[in-house]
Amino acid sequence: MSTGVIIVLIVIVAAVLVVAAVLALRARGPQHGGSLKRRFGPEYDRAVVRHDGDTKAAERELSERVRRHGSLHTRPLEPAERERFEARWTAAQERFVDSPREAVGEADRLLAELAGARGYPDGAQYEEQLAALSVHHAHHVDGYRRVHRVTHAQAQSHAAGAAGAGNGGAETAAASDTEELREALVAARALFEQLVRPGRHDGGRPGTGARVAPAPAAASGPASAPGSTPASTPASEPAARAPHGWSLGKRRPKES
Repeated sequence: MSTGVIIVLIVIVAAVLVVAAVLALRARGPQHGGSLKRRFGPEYDRAVVRHDGDTKAAERELSERVRRHGSLHTRPLEPAERERFEARWTAAQERFVDSPREAVGEADRLLAELAGARGYPDGAQYEEQLAALSVHHAHHVDGYRRVHRVTHAQAQSHAAGAAGAGNGGAETAAASDTEELREALVAARALFEQLVRPGRHDGGRPGTGARVAPAPAAASGPASAPGSTPASTPASEPAARAPHGWSLGKRRPKES
């Protein structure tokens, strides 16, 4: 084989390799974005909106979150810790009846402390803690965002709205604010449930510790909490109630 033919073959092979590399890189881009979208779900859409529709910028931000927090290893809660957190959530939820703002503020603080106890960044670094939570609990983290936002902004907006409206307008604003607070607390409960339960990678058996189950059905009892799922309890096993499973706006019935 002549030298000229060999050179031509080398050039052809090199060109083929370059074209293959370019095609592979092009294919990798959409696949990477699709993977991020599946992983982050609603958080992906929020990032795109925050970057004014620039998906590349949003994906760079989400990729950076994964780089910083993707390998984070959480630690399990001790049974006593879990009970304390659940008791505090119960108290906050029951407090909503008389003091909805204070109840939502307590939920905000409670989630920050609970996430810190599980090994996420400290609650004093809210943005970093939220970013880490979004990597591992993307479909539930917005509840935390909502109670945090409401805690820091609702009082000012409520005062301004009430001052600019008449008495009737103030009553309407108060009702609207209470509903916003209720929705924020209900949304935050999803993340609380995720963080307080033993996880698959916590080193403990799934289902250990406090169980989350609805209250026993009763004609005069409170309605199930929004978002709760009915579940049957075997006759041989006593029903366990999560203290945070009661509906907002209803007091927990006394134990018989």
